[in-house]
Order: sequence, then structure tokens, then C-alpha cells
Amino acid sequence: MLSPTLTPDSPWRFPDALLDRCHQRAPVYDRENRFFSEDFEELRDAGYLKLALPAALGGAGLSLAGVCAAQRRLAYHAPATALGLSMHLYWTGMAAELSQAGDPTLRWLLEEVAAGEVLASGHAEAGNDLPIVFSSARAERQDGGYRLWGRKQFGSLSPVWTRLGLHALDATIPDQPAIIHAFLPRDTPGSRIEWTWDALGMRATRSDDTVLDGAFIPDRYVARRLPAGTIDAEPFMLSLYAWPLLQFAAVYLGLAERARDLAITSVRTKTSVALGGRRLAHHPEVQHRAAELTMTLDAMVAHLDVTLRDWTARVPHDLGWPAKIVATKYHCVQGAQRVVDLALDLSGGGGLFRQNELERLYRDVRCGAFHPANAAVTHELVGKTALGVLGADGARWG
Repeated sequence: MLSPTLTPDSPWRFPDALLDRCHQRAPVYDRENRFFSEDFEELRDAGYLKLALPAALGGAGLSLAGVCAAQRRLAYHAPATALGLSMHLYWTGMAAELSQAGDPTLRWLLEEVAAGEVLASGHAEAGNDLPIVFSSARAERQDGGYRLWGRKQFGSLSPVWTRLGLHALDATIPDQPAIIHAFLPRDTPGSRIEWTWDALGMRATRSDDTVLDGAFIPDRYVARRLPAGTIDAEPFMLSLYAWPLLQFAAVYLGLAERARDLAITSVRTKTSVALGGRRLAHHPEVQHRAAELTMTLDAMVAHLDVTLRDWTARVPHDLGWPAKIVATKYHCVQGAQRVVDLALDLSGGGGLFRQNELERLYRDVRCGAFHPANAAVTHELVGKTALGVLGADGARWG
């Protein structure tokens, strides 16, 4: 049961035994390339999927900062489990936040989640390096809804999702293309899951493909129709940046903290022949690497905390928000990769072996660079925002 004393920014109270079980199962899921079924069932029973739901609907009512705190702690023990669940949590958080701000358009989604529906994300597409604002999937207007064609990749939670949040391009009016944001029920005719997931890391997420071949989505499942290629301060769009990307930052921060602790523990117990049998912790270069690792983590924590604080306080950065969000995600992912690399150096050759947890974390952390926004998009968006030319050339993000 969730504590009734939780405030919107409080981390969720994990039972220690639950975290221990998630941690023990993580290497098994990775080795077998298997979905985290047992983690999912236990966390769902404990109320984790309803962290962002309002208390009136049986949730904990956590803000984005509170959800990120919970995700960071879960990722410390089972990063793939946390990453997979971020796809469900970001939709519920978006819907709750919009509802609290007086926008009732996604209230129905909150009610479906309260009734047990599981949400996932269908935004990744081959050949589309500007997800959300563009799409290679096609939407065609028909009476009462839209018919969709295309292929969605990296669909985490593929074995269990019941509603896939996705987007597609409606080019019916050539000079007014629009992006449709909608939710696809799992049993929709004309849609199917192709079990493609066999990846380097984050294997337990089971992020398989979904193929759309004329799947019809009724209007009641359509969340927004927005101009294509446009970044603006529309609350739905800003939330669609903040809720997933800042959770990604929190997940990789938690992973990096685990790598740090594994490496530091290892060094504290090892002895050095070169130091006359003293512990490696007295080696100057080991101290230097431990300092680099610690300072990198401190900067990641500070960056994420500031961005979450501003989001919670609704600081009016307006069109500066997308740049701040992607920069935070990029910084935390790049920092996590550096921390894991340093941790592996500190731990020594034992980290090469599959039974060593750092070997799995080394593979898992590489996946962060592939979550949107990638390095190229991040630098372009942040650079154009800083220079005041976002959309000025009419070519991208007009």
C-alpha cells in the first residue's frame, strides 16, 4: 500500500524486499532476453503504475519530481524495469498534470489507467530523426476517426501494454500538415506486434515493433491534432518532452549511482602489490578517478534537480523549455556513460565477465544515447534556442 502521507514531491516508499527481488531478477531477464514479468506484477500490485494518478482515482498523486525520485531509486536496482515503466508513467503524469491545470481532454485516459489499462509509447520510427513533431507514419481522416499506416519501433512493455500512445502525419491538406496524437487499443484490427527485440542492453524492456496497416483509431482515443514541424509552448507538447525525457535522465542517474557504489566498494577491499599491500584506495590515480566519477555524478544530480524544480514551480521558460529538457537528458546520459566507464576502470578486469553487474550496466547505459533527443537534435535545438533562431530559417521547427 502507498503511504497516505505522501506529498506530490515525495519519493514513493519502496518495500526493501521488493527492491531486492527486482535486483536479483535483473541479470536473469538480461541473460534470457525476457520481459520483467515478475517485477511488473509485483510493482503493479504495489500501486507503482498509479504513482502519478490523482488520489481521487486511487493514485499517489506524485508530481514529475516525485515520479523521477521513485524511478531513480528503482533504476539503482533494476534499470531496465525502471526504463520500461517510464513509458506508462509519462503518459499518466502528462494526463494528470493537464487535468490539474484545468484541461480535461485526457481525463478519460486517467480513468482507463485507474481501471487497469497499461500505456506504452509508439513514437520511434526508422528514418525520422525528429520524433513527435514529424512522423513517417500516415494518418488518413475517415468518419469518426483516423486510419493509420506505418511502423513503430522501440515499443517498450510490448508483452503487456493495452494502449499505445502514438503519433502520425495527416497530410490531407498539403499546405497544412498536422500531427495526430492518439492511443491505439491493443486488439485493434490492422495492427500487430512483431517480436524484434534482441538488443545490446536494456533487454528486459522488450521494446518490440508495432506495425500499423490501416488500423482505425476512433476520435475518442485522439488526444491532439497539432501543426506538423512546430515546437511551441502548447502544454501537451511541453509535457510530451518533460515527462519522458526527465524520467530517462533519472533512470540513467540511478544506474550511474549503482555503478559508482559497486566500483567504490571494490576498490576499498582490494590491495596493491605496488603499494606494499596497502588498499588500492591509497593509490593517487585511483583517487583521481574516484574524484572524476564523484564530480560527474554531482553535476548530473544538480542539473536534474534544477530542471525538475523549475518544472514543478511552473517557471515560464516558454519556448526555452524544450532546450532545457533535452539538455538535462543529454547531460545525465552522457554523464552516466562516463561514470560507468570510470567505474569499470576502477573495478579492473573482473568487470569484463558476464556475472559481474558492471558488465550489464556498461551495456545498459549505452542505450541512453538512442532515446530522444539524440546528440544531433539536442545540440541543434539548444543552439538555435540560445541564438534566438529557432524556426527562423523555415527549415526545421518552424
